[in-house]
Amino acid sequence: MANSKATKKFSSPPPIVFILLFLSLGLGGYWWSQKASNPTNSSVSSNPQSPSAQSSQNIISIGDKILISDKLTPDKQAGAEALARGNWNEAIAKFQASLQQNSNDPEALIYLNNAKIGNGNALKIAVSIPIGSNLDVAQEILRGVAQAQDEVNRSGGINGIPIKVAIADDRNDANLASQIAVEFAKNDKILAVVGHNASNVSLATAPIYQQSSLVAISPTSNAVNLSGIGSYIFRTIPNLRNEALVLAQYATKTKHLSTIAICNDSTSVSSQSLRAEFTDRVVANGGRIANTPCDFAAIDFSPDRIIPKFISEGADGLLLLPNIDKINAATDMARANQGKLSLMGSSAMDTHKTLQLGRKDVNGMVINAIWHPDVDPANPFAKNAQKLWNGVVNWRTATSYDAMQAIIAGLKQNPTRSGLQQVISQQGFSVNGATGSVQFLPSGDRAGANMLLKIQPSNSSTGYDFAPMQ
Repeated sequence: MANSKATKKFSSPPPIVFILLFLSLGLGGYWWSQKASNPTNSSVSSNPQSPSAQSSQNIISIGDKILISDKLTPDKQAGAEALARGNWNEAIAKFQASLQQNSNDPEALIYLNNAKIGNGNALKIAVSIPIGSNLDVAQEILRGVAQAQDEVNRSGGINGIPIKVAIADDRNDANLASQIAVEFAKNDKILAVVGHNASNVSLATAPIYQQSSLVAISPTSNAVNLSGIGSYIFRTIPNLRNEALVLAQYATKTKHLSTIAICNDSTSVSSQSLRAEFTDRVVANGGRIANTPCDFAAIDFSPDRIIPKFISEGADGLLLLPNIDKINAATDMARANQGKLSLMGSSAMDTHKTLQLGRKDVNGMVINAIWHPDVDPANPFAKNAQKLWNGVVNWRTATSYDAMQAIIAGLKQNPTRSGLQQVISQQGFSVNGATGSVQFLPSGDRAGANMLLKIQPSNSSTGYDFAPMQ
């Protein structure tokens, strides 16, 4: 399980008109309402389709297809096949059996809850995650969605109506995500979307959701230029200006670093944005940024060559800003550093992979975060999550859970697309979530602050863990 406690775990999108025209020709009238009304459809169509159509169908599922094949049990596969046939009782039994074998599988829990609804009335929500490019992150997000769905359905649903969840694999790819967003938009039974993960992807899909009056709440996209991009676009992670402020304050005021080197990812909007914001704040605080370029996406990226250049410039600190799919490159930098520069990292590095790959090389690194399970012992979320998933979850699960809580609270008052948007955008709207009170600014940003975590030795399987800084 990808989380902070290893021992217990586990260019802008094309215009909407052209996208719709392309997909209406290539994708047909796929999927969800047809599946619900005609459960005898096979999970694999016998009709020849274009590559685009086949691709789109294979990456969206309400339980008739398995998207996460890691640790796949025969019962889970049988459950999907039964659901595709409309055999709800068999599907329920098989998904329950699979969860007995693998309790921390959020996909199986969502499909189980969907099977319990069968063809009954439901409020439909979609979630788009990067299964194909970063399975750990995808499952972290999906656990928050699954936990919220399970809790609300067990309590009787929203005004008596349960939630049904569709899962899509956008692979953190803007073009693919745009196709998925169009499919979500065309299905008027979908009332909200939790997603997307990468800021690049959220930026690409935002115009589609905005034009379709479909609320999209990202739990992880923090780029500055998402602020105010549309009245239907929200996020449960603060704008990265907060992240830059907290990191710069630590670097210049707490550690008193004089020259800070930065390694960022030129392919990531969030990474570039955080670099710019952090630089402005360090300079304003009297610090300096090293001139030596460092790009995780560069073809000639070489940590062993870059670190000596940083040191020759007089750097005493190093900030790592990788895209979530380049954590390995960031830990390579930490390894080449050999403890010479004081290490800092963005919230993207708050993942089990950092500990798994970095180990002693990341010991002492300080990273930004929005949440940690030890911060608020009175909040029941962390305890409930540990019981449900048999392990401690991280901030992506918490902010995804909060996205669902905002949607649930809004739909309780008005179960329509436009009604949901009106409710959650009101100035007085708030709902208690995993990370505290969830409120949105007029820009769609999450109102709130960030915190710092420090990697330190522990008795986990990696030997290291994240801990809140005092």
